Amino acid sequence: MTMSGTMLQAVSELARLTGGTALRHYRTNLTIDRKDDGSPVTVADREAERAARDWIARRFPDDGIVGEEFGSQPGTSGRIWVLDPIDGTKTFIRGVPLWGSLIAVIERDTVLAGAAAFPALGELVAAARGEGCWHDGVRCAVSPVARLADATVLTSDVQRFEEPAHLRGWAELAGAAALARTWGDCYGYLLVATGRAEAMVDVGLNPWDIACFVPIVEEAGGRLTDFAGRRYPPLAAAIATNAALAAEARRLLGAALL
Repeated sequence: MTMSGTMLQAVSELARLTGGTALRHYRTNLTIDRKDDGSPVTVADREAERAARDWIARRFPDDGIVGEEFGSQPGTSGRIWVLDPIDGTKTFIRGVPLWGSLIAVIERDTVLAGAAAFPALGELVAAARGEGCWHDGVRCAVSPVARLADATVLTSDVQRFEEPAHLRGWAELAGAAALARTWGDCYGYLLVATGRAEAMVDVGLNPWDIACFVPIVEEAGGRLTDFAGRRYPPLAAAIATNAALAAEARRLLGAALL
C-alpha cells in the first residue's frame, strides 16, 4: 500500500474513533462551558480530542498534533495531525445531527489526507492525495452543474459575515443561485464533495476547521480556495465549489469581499 493509501486509512479510522467518542454524549444533559472567545465547549469536545491524541500517540508517536481544545504538541517526524473533535458544537448541543469530527494530517504545507465523520448521520467522507475521495466507502465526486442559476450555495451563518462587504458578496452569490441555505459548518463541505450542493462559503476559519477538506474537495474534482483564488495554506476564509462554477462563484464574491 502507498503512503497516501496508509494515510487515507489512518484518517478514516481516527475520524470514526473521534466521532464515536463524541456521539456518546450527543443528546445528553451536557454542561456547557465557555472558552475565552465566548464559544461553547463541552466534555464531549474534550473527551473526543483526548481519544484522538491517545490514538496518535500509539500509532504515530513521532508526529506533532494541533487540536482545537488542547493546542499544539510538537513532533519530530515533520507530520502534524490537525484535530477538530466537534465541528459545529452549537449544532451538537442543540441535538441537530449536522456536526462532524475533522481530522487532517499535514506535511509542510501539504495536506496528505483528511477525513470528516458525521456519526449522528452515519456518514464519513475521506480523501488522500492521488487516492480519490470516498463517501461511506464509495468514490464520490462534485456535481456537474454548470450554471449558478441551477446551483445550491451554502454558508454556515449569514451573521458570520460581520463586515458589510462580506455580506454584499454573499448576497451576490446567493441571489444568482437557485437555492441558498445555511446547511453549513463542516456539513456544507460534505455536500459539495458528494455533489449535493455546488458551493460552500465560510469565514473566520482556523486550521482545524478547514484543513481536512482540502484533499476531500480537490480529490472529488472540486476547488477549495480563498476568495481571491489562493489555495491552502492558509484559508481564513474559503469557498469550496465544483469545478464548473469555481471561477464564476469567486467573481461574484469578488471585489466586495477583498
